[in-house]
Amino acid sequence: MRFIPLALIFLLLTSCSKDKERDPFSSVEIEVIYEDSLSIRAIEIMGNSLAFAANKGTFGTIDLSSGTIRTNVQHFDSIIPEFRAITHTATDFFMLSVGSPALLYKTGDKGRMELVYREEGDGVFYDAMTFWNDLEGIAIGDSVGGCLAIIITRDGGSTWNKLACNLLPQGIVGEGAFAASNSNIATLGNKTWIATTEGRIYFSPDKGQTWKVYETPIQSAEPTQGIYSIDFYDESVGVVFGGDFTKPEGNLANKAITKNGGKTWQLLADGQNPSYKSCVQFVPNSKGKEIVALGFTGISYSFDSGKTWKTMSDEPFYTVRFLNDSIAYAAGKGRVAKLSFLAK
Repeated sequence: MRFIPLALIFLLLTSCSKDKERDPFSSVEIEVIYEDSLSIRAIEIMGNSLAFAANKGTFGTIDLSSGTIRTNVQHFDSIIPEFRAITHTATDFFMLSVGSPALLYKTGDKGRMELVYREEGDGVFYDAMTFWNDLEGIAIGDSVGGCLAIIITRDGGSTWNKLACNLLPQGIVGEGAFAASNSNIATLGNKTWIATTEGRIYFSPDKGQTWKVYETPIQSAEPTQGIYSIDFYDESVGVVFGGDFTKPEGNLANKAITKNGGKTWQLLADGQNPSYKSCVQFVPNSKGKEIVALGFTGISYSFDSGKTWKTMSDEPFYTVRFLNDSIAYAAGKGRVAKLSFLAK
């Protein structure tokens, strides 16, 4: 008889230790923390600061505790760059401009940004960048010379080298990426996924040493169609979102999910809203079930891995990054805002 209480205690402890399912988000509060006459498509959370880069050569940081804003303008001769891609390591901040010449800057030793990569020519147009670790990083751009443009650093961003086309899968004429939200690349560990305008996924298992291509069912018949954004919750579960920004009401074949690391993809809520979105992100600590997608068409949220969606707000943004599992920061035309997602 003395073993019965012990058994009951064990059952009680194990039942109490199970994670409580979090209630779905029911609303979002939007607090604008920075306003200016800019188009902001690239943001990064760096510790307790949010970094951004935009058009008009403007870049800066926002202290998330004090609200202190610091901005600067980067010129290149008579050119005022338009920045749509940024990233960071533990020691440096990087920003990359679109168009030719493509200009990649990193934090300099003398308190100024240092130009570490420049590329000119027809078709040069870089879209997104990120780092695998503090030494190795990647940036991607539209096809030039028959293959996707991919540049890689292995020395912390001091030098960048472009991959030769014979090291990459066969390209498609006109294939590129959308410089809409700096979220065309997803990395986890050594793995990398790149989403293109042709609805394809370039996959590397070894930080850009080797590549293969996976197909998705995302519509890509028109130049303005394709995948605009990709995110992975873990090395198996990923999501892509896109559509056509010239026909933003369309909701056919514009969102899909993978559960095998990108090898195969299944359409989500096909023919149902949400329609076009420029950025998609998994909610942290959500077991891959909660997803937020946004664009100039507003903010949408799914609690069931993309099967169904709820419109959280009609407020327009271009890009979003999560600070934790209920607070994110979003940027768009003329502003950066704090998004506080609330459950019932």
